[in-house]
Amino acid sequence: MAPGVISPQSFDHGQHVSEIDLLHEIGSRIAAADPLHAVLAYVVEFVASVVACDSCFVYVLDGDDLVLRASKTPHPDVVDRLKLPVGQGITGWVAEHREPVAVARHAFDDPRFQTFNELPEDKYEAFLSVPVLSRGKLVAVINVQHREPHEHSRREIQVISMIGFLVGAEIEMARLETENTELSQQLETRKMVDRAKGILQRDLGLTEEEAYLAIQRQSRQRRKTKKEVAEAIILADELRRGKA
Repeated sequence: MAPGVISPQSFDHGQHVSEIDLLHEIGSRIAAADPLHAVLAYVVEFVASVVACDSCFVYVLDGDDLVLRASKTPHPDVVDRLKLPVGQGITGWVAEHREPVAVARHAFDDPRFQTFNELPEDKYEAFLSVPVLSRGKLVAVINVQHREPHEHSRREIQVISMIGFLVGAEIEMARLETENTELSQQLETRKMVDRAKGILQRDLGLTEEEAYLAIQRQSRQRRKTKKEVAEAIILADELRRGKA
């Protein structure tokens, strides 16, 4: 770690963390230009460092849905899979209205609350949800939860909001970069599959649809991606023709 950079672990929950310290640390992390999940992990780390919470989630806007992208506690089965429509639940309400919501106790009794069986944290007492904006556009929502009743102080809400202001543009940039990478990978896969289909059509006399279904069937049976199946077909053809 570079000299002078303050580690989140060095923050004392019982002491006031100056905005200068927070700005310095977040700025140093953002300067690293990390991918989306790394940026979100930093966000969770910072929030948990300055607000003594039992749970922290970050939902990122994807179309009309909020997708759970980061969590303080491990949730490999739902991270990147759990979706919540904008306007649904407290989190969706915050996304729609772009205003924070703080519930000190019995958060699950709030009429806006929505329970997810996959998230045991939904039984926690206190709930704080803060929107993350970039140039007036919603990009994410940060949720903080406590097992016991908790009166969220004005400073806690302000600090989380400040983190949101600081990282909003970075989250959006990282999300777009991830999206572009995924699109490139999809295009590469499509090219591979098209090439493999051509080989099957030529060698086995299949139609284009039959060739695609054959690749799809092998993908399911062998538990390989269509790209991996296509690569195997292409490699076998090149070996047969002495091109490899």
